[in-house]
This record gives sequence, C-alpha cells and structure tokens, in this order.
Amino acid sequence: MKTMQKGFTLIELMIVVAIIGILAAIAIPAYQDYTIRSQVTEGLNLASAVKAGVAEAYANTGVWPADLDAAGGDNANPPSGKYVAGIEVNDGTIEITYGGQANANISGANNLLALRPVISPNDDVVWLCGNNDGTGASGLTDPSSGGSPTTATTVLPKYLPQSCRAQ
Repeated sequence: MKTMQKGFTLIELMIVVAIIGILAAIAIPAYQDYTIRSQVTEGLNLASAVKAGVAEAYANTGVWPADLDAAGGDNANPPSGKYVAGIEVNDGTIEITYGGQANANISGANNLLALRPVISPNDDVVWLCGNNDGTGASGLTDPSSGGSPTTATTVLPKYLPQSCRAQ
C-alpha cells in the first residue's frame, strides 16, 4: 500500500513566493505614487478657501490681492496641514509649500505648487494650476489692472493632478 503525502512540494512553494514578489515589486511603487498624490491634494483642498478670498478681493477692487491679508486671510497664521507647511498669496498667485510629514519627493526643492488666477471671457476668475498654462482654453486673459506673477511649480508633474499638468 502506498502512503499519500499531504502538503506542497518545494517547487510549488517557490513558484508562489516568486509570484508574490513580482506583484509586490509592481504594487509598492504604485502605492507610493498614490500616497504622494493624496498629499498634494491636501494642499489644493487647503487652498480652496484662499482661492475664494482672492476671487472676492478681485471682484471688490479690480486688482489681485497683494498678500494673504488682502485676500481675507492672516499672513501670521497661513493655512497649513499635516503635509502642507503653508500657503501664501503673491499678487493673486497662490503658492502652496509642502513640508511637515510630506514625502521626501514633494519636500525640499520639489515643494511648491502655484495656482495662478486669470480672467475668462465672462469675467470669471479661472485658476491655472501648476504647469497648466491655459493652452487650449480660449479667451483667458490677465485683467487690465495687471496679471498675477507666474511662479514656477517645482512639484514633479507625475505627482500633480491631471488638471495641473502641462496640456
């Protein structure tokens, strides 16, 4: 009578380990990019109130606000979060600086995301995010009182939302 062995052979176990290793090699970098993109999104969420303040200040005065105070905020206490070191306004342009617990890929030299306001043909404020310079959108102009400065975004394009990438 022959005895039956129960369990897996060594080769079967090695195949399973190899498959798991291949899947992990693909999944870990993708997950890291995902978490960095979510950290960048925190800055955009914090900037939403500042965007409303800049647009309201422009609607009231016809010029872009010079700083966060003029946009209804407080220069001494700018909005910040777990991954955002601070948000500033520079003649209408909103500059989001990443720091704190942010991933090393969006801190240091790669830590600035700029949101630049322009005017649509309907006199609405439209925001150009990051590397998006408005190419492809018709009728976007600077107001007659002068445009806001174009600040270079240093966050790597692969971590920016699609609307913030160059068109």
